[in-house]
This record gives sequence, structure tokens and C-alpha cells, in this order.
Amino acid sequence: MSVMGSEEAQMGRGARTLLSPAGILARVRSFLLDRSDQSVAQRMAGAAFLIRVFSAGIAYVSQVLMARWMGGTQFGTYVAVWVWVLLIGHFANAGLASAAQRFVPAYAERHDHDGLRGFIAGSRRLGIVVATGVAILGLVVLWRFGQHLSGSMVMPLALAALCLPMFVLTDIQDGIARSYNWTDLALGPPYLIRPLILLAGMGAGHLLGFASDAVAAMACAVVATWVAAVVQLLLLNRRLAAEVPAGPRRSEPVVWLRTSLPIFLVETFYLALTYADVILLKHLRGPDEVAVYWAAVKTLALVAFIYFAVAAAAAHRFSEYHVAGDRQKLADFLRASIRWTFFPSLAATVVILALGKPFLMMFGPDFVAGYPAMFVVSIGLLARAAVGPVERLLTMSGHQTACALIYGTAFAVAVGLCLALIPAYGMMGAAVATAAALTLESVLLLWITTAKLGLSMAFWSRAAAA
Repeated sequence: MSVMGSEEAQMGRGARTLLSPAGILARVRSFLLDRSDQSVAQRMAGAAFLIRVFSAGIAYVSQVLMARWMGGTQFGTYVAVWVWVLLIGHFANAGLASAAQRFVPAYAERHDHDGLRGFIAGSRRLGIVVATGVAILGLVVLWRFGQHLSGSMVMPLALAALCLPMFVLTDIQDGIARSYNWTDLALGPPYLIRPLILLAGMGAGHLLGFASDAVAAMACAVVATWVAAVVQLLLLNRRLAAEVPAGPRRSEPVVWLRTSLPIFLVETFYLALTYADVILLKHLRGPDEVAVYWAAVKTLALVAFIYFAVAAAAAHRFSEYHVAGDRQKLADFLRASIRWTFFPSLAATVVILALGKPFLMMFGPDFVAGYPAMFVVSIGLLARAAVGPVERLLTMSGHQTACALIYGTAFAVAVGLCLALIPAYGMMGAAVATAAALTLESVLLLWITTAKLGLSMAFWSRAAAA
């Protein structure tokens, strides 16, 4: 008994030590100073998540205020137009934003500084040129066919075109910064600076008595997008000057595009899948219902942010391990990234659904109608979380074509279900279509990853696949 009592006393002292301020501080210090790949990735994912959460808070406040200032119809119009900016803006980077997380580590691993310098400069120039061309084409189409649109849509869409070059530049710089683990520089400008400027602009206009409509919102969005991109450009160039030695540049646009265009297809279908429900709901039911559905979906954004944060930290690690041929690290890191995605996503979903009605009430009493849709969409988000950022693994390991086919299939299913369900069931039809497509996407990603790479995705096990 005395021996057992002594052991229990020792265990008690050990527990008290671990839970003491000094013990907690020691563990925090160890976590912050640990330079292992998984610890660095965890810190990067944590930083990305915190930035996105803070950004979500800003965006949520902004959208609550804008919905109240603008009314449901004008707010719905602004949401529909901004979705087009997000959709086309991500398309217009031609996959270079994600390709950066493949090329930058690859050039660095080979000590190919000429190629690295060439990509850092050339990818940004190429992205701006492509985006400017898309913007001009959009303005021409709008001028030629604008009479077929609702009058309230024409000017916001024209302003949206002005966002595209700097939106794309921000996207590509995001990818470059992530490759160096500069999470603050990757995410701060688009997710903190841009929404804060938008909110400040709309707030100032409202206080000064200017019209709070979709045109005003998009004008503020143009200013916010350009300022955020320029600030990011200046800060990124300063950090790169200290990281990459000066010297000649080798431009390989054909090589870059040969890799980035299949990734572009992946991202095209991914984004089309993400926004298909909102776009089709707008056309089939109108802006008022879009506003309610958008509020419900954005309330669930915390769940999606967890996935985004882990993906932001994982992509270039997948590339590094694949280039190095380290299958053991690749398998371990894959399963760790799935754990980091799924369990926090599950906890966040439970909390958000429990508080969903009060959150929606902040937009206005009519927005509570979107609460049931939150439960349906959350099923799809959890299905995606259960496979983690596996699509980043596929694109970073040369299987971007297979990944594109999966997203293309999921997108086709989403569109088909939206067209079938939205006319009769409105936003609930859109929610069912989205959840079904996300679940199908996750199952197919699980299957193709196992088939192509032979890696176990049993995230509850810490042992690496053989």
C-alpha cells in the first residue's frame, strides 16, 4: 500500500507540475520553438485559422451591418456580384497561386535560384496580364449584352471587373508567401486589410448620408482590393529580398503553365462547386432568398476555415516530401493533417449549430429562415473534413488531372441537383445539392488517393503506412 501510495503521490505531483503555470509555459515554449516539420505546419495552420477566424468576425460584422444598411434586395445583389469576383478572380490566376506551392519548394530543393527568381517575378506578371485580359473581355461582354440584365446589376458588374487584376495578384502572392511559411503575409492582406477597408468605406458612406446600395459596396470593394494587393506586394518584396539572393532570372512560362493549367481545372471545378448553389439560387429564386442563404452559409464559415487553414499549411509540405521521395513522412503528415482538420471541424460544427439562430438573428428576423439549411450544409462540410486537404496532396504529387475529374463530377452533380431541387424547395434544395456533392467529392478523393498513392488515410492511427 505504501508503494502504491508513493507512486500515486508521484503521479499527483507530476500532474500538478504539468498543469502548473510553469509547466504550461514550458509546453507552450516547446511547441513554439520546435522546428520539426509537423510542429511548423501546426503553427502555420493555427496562425492561418486565427487569421481566418478574426477575418470571419470582421466579415460577419460587415455583412450584418451591410444587410441592415442596404436591405435584402441590394445586399443580395452585392453578394451575387462579389461571388462572381471570387469565382472569376480565382479562375483568372490560371492555377499559378497553387502552382507556387509546388514550384517554389521544388526550385529551392534543387538550389535553382535563377528559376526561383524567375517564377516569383514572372508568375505575378503573367497573372496580372491574364486577369487584365479577362477584365477587358468581361467589360466588352457587359457593354454588348448588358441590356439583357437587371439594371441594378450592370454597374456593380462593371466595378467588379476593376477588382480582377489586383485580386489575382493577391492570390498568387498568397501562394508564394505560404511556400515560405509566411502565413501573416499570405492571409493578412486579403482577409484582414481588404474587409476592414470595405467596412470602413461603407460605414463612412452611411454616416455621411450616401446611398448604401450594391454600387457603393462594389466601389468600396475595388478600393479595398487594390490597397490590399499593393500593401502585400511591398511587404512580400521586402521579405523576399532577404530570403532569395539577387541574380539573373530564368523564365519558364511554358513549364509553369503545363503544371498550373491542370491545377487550374481542379480549382475551377472546386470554386464552381463552392458557388454553384448561390449563383443558381439567385437566378432561380431571386436576391432576397440568396441573402438569407448566404448568411446561413457564412455562419458555417468557421468549419470551412479549419479546412482552409490546414490546407494552407500542408500544400508545400506535400510537395517537399514528394520531391524528396520521403514516403514515410508523406504518409505521416497526410494522416496528421486529416486529424487536424476533422476533430476541430466536428467541434466547431456542434457549437455553430447550437448558436445558429442567435447568429442569424443579427442579420434580421427574416434571416432565421436559413437555420434548417445550416444543418444540411454541415453534413457536406464534415464529409470534406474527414478526408482533410487530400486534394492538395494529389495536385502537389502530379495527380491534378484525376483531382480535376473528381471535382468536375461533383460540380456536375451539384448543378444537376440544384436545377432539380431549387425551383421547388428554394434554399433547402440548394443546401441538399451542396451537401450531396461535397459528400460525393470526399468519397471519390478517398478512393483515388488510396488507388494512386497507396497511402492509408486512417487518421485515428498514428503509425505510417507501409
